[in-house]
Amino acid sequence: MRGRLPLLAALALLPTPALAAQPAERATNWTAIAMFAIFALLTLGLTRWAARRTRTAADFYTAGGGITGFQNGLAIAGDYMSAASFLGITAQIFADGFDGLIYSIGFLVGWPIILFLMAERIRNLGRYTFADVASFRFAQAPVRSFAATSTLVVVLFYLIAQMVGAGQLITLLFGLPYAYAVVIVGVLMTLYVLFGGMTATTWVQIIKAALLLGSASFMAAAVLAPFGFSPEALFARAVDVKSGLAATAGSPDAAAGRAIMAPGSFVKDPVSAISLGLALMFGTAGLPHILMRFFTVPDARAARTSVLWATGWIGYFYMLTFVIGFGAIVLVATEPGYSDAGGALRGGANMAAMHLAHAVGGDLFLGFVSAVAFATILAVVAGLTLSGASAISHDLYATVLRRDRSDSAAELRVSRITVLVLAVAAIALGIAFEGQNVAFMVSLAFAIAASGNFPVLLLSLLWRGCTTRGIVAGGTTGLVLALVLTILSPAVWVGVFGHAAPVFPFSSPAIISVPAAFAVIWLVSLLDRSARADADRAYYLAQRVRSETGIGAAAAGDH
Repeated sequence: MRGRLPLLAALALLPTPALAAQPAERATNWTAIAMFAIFALLTLGLTRWAARRTRTAADFYTAGGGITGFQNGLAIAGDYMSAASFLGITAQIFADGFDGLIYSIGFLVGWPIILFLMAERIRNLGRYTFADVASFRFAQAPVRSFAATSTLVVVLFYLIAQMVGAGQLITLLFGLPYAYAVVIVGVLMTLYVLFGGMTATTWVQIIKAALLLGSASFMAAAVLAPFGFSPEALFARAVDVKSGLAATAGSPDAAAGRAIMAPGSFVKDPVSAISLGLALMFGTAGLPHILMRFFTVPDARAARTSVLWATGWIGYFYMLTFVIGFGAIVLVATEPGYSDAGGALRGGANMAAMHLAHAVGGDLFLGFVSAVAFATILAVVAGLTLSGASAISHDLYATVLRRDRSDSAAELRVSRITVLVLAVAAIALGIAFEGQNVAFMVSLAFAIAASGNFPVLLLSLLWRGCTTRGIVAGGTTGLVLALVLTILSPAVWVGVFGHAAPVFPFSSPAIISVPAAFAVIWLVSLLDRSARADADRAYYLAQRVRSETGIGAAAAGDH
């Protein structure tokens, strides 16, 4: 399992080396490069248009609150449906069948939490970042400092993994040198965010989402058409193919083919299952670049609408990946042109979806899907960069350092400087980490979001007894535990440092770090008898009225 699913591991907290041991770059795919160039020119044109509309901090961070619920839902989907989901989950299903669905479900189930517990409240209370919400009734400096730190850690590990993924993907598909691919991503990301801000980023994500949904829909339809659009017939054929491959390999197990329709080959024990589920579900509800999108809509109703649309698009996409994965088993696994002499897929197991694109649409469609996969990374990277820039300029500079005495122009200037710094850092780190195990980086992103951001956000919204000291202590506990336990896990302690056995036996630390964060917030808040704690509790009613009704919440950027 360790070598087969590196790209999914980078997203889904598995202890496998991300993008490791991939073959040398293939011949230049000029069709893919041409289609990518078309996409880049189109989005750069959008960036120029958006730059004329980006004059204030509110325009830069939240597009002035002028994005509709439908548009924002599609943009959220574009931000969330990464290339790792498209390539990695289909690769997982191609390798193990039914078990790949566990990740599709895991990434989806966090959205009802956001919809029913958080979306409206976040929009009514916040201005630009999730730190606005977390610190609403608390002492600003300590809570915002923690929130900004947590945001930057999540963004950093997520960003490095995306940059490494982009470099490896383009090396395999386009034939470009790895360093060039990373620099291209970094430069385009900088242009999108630096000049267009949230407006350009939003439209890049919308376009990317539409292209990804369209191409995945075509692939799924092309797979199902020969079977009369019957998933049952497709699955039966996949079982036959797997049985035939097992027989060819000399497997004595007559049930080898049927095993792809049964769960259980992944998560071996209940503790691992619970830990993985906590990380996937609560991590989704704590990702800062996703939460930031709720401030781009005009009101709480539009925020709720955008989550409904996003949940629908994301759920539809994950259903398509299930069909595409089984389609790859049927159409790719037995075709010698897609495998090397040893029987492994050319380009690595993560290329199952790409080979299927070629099987159903030839070189032209393969080029289109390759460009879409690259555009997917660009959209996610742009959203991450904007989230990191807002944490520095709005949370730390404007609120903590300047104590809300800076003007919009100064804050916007700091934001753009931060974008440049993050871009240079992302390019440098992306090149430095080429070929390294980056699975633990995205593991940390989800684990920290689940362990630090989510408990802080949820209890600050729903518990009257929560205090500043409790928030900072609990959030810091979750963040540090997630970091330390991931380092001690099999993914890092064994896979990176080369030790014989891990100190912490589970791949995800969420089963320890999430409850610990909640417990520390509760205990410290309960024991806090300071004057600040009394003020925190007294202001809860005002926060609740505003979060539930929107009374006092002005347009985005003004409240």
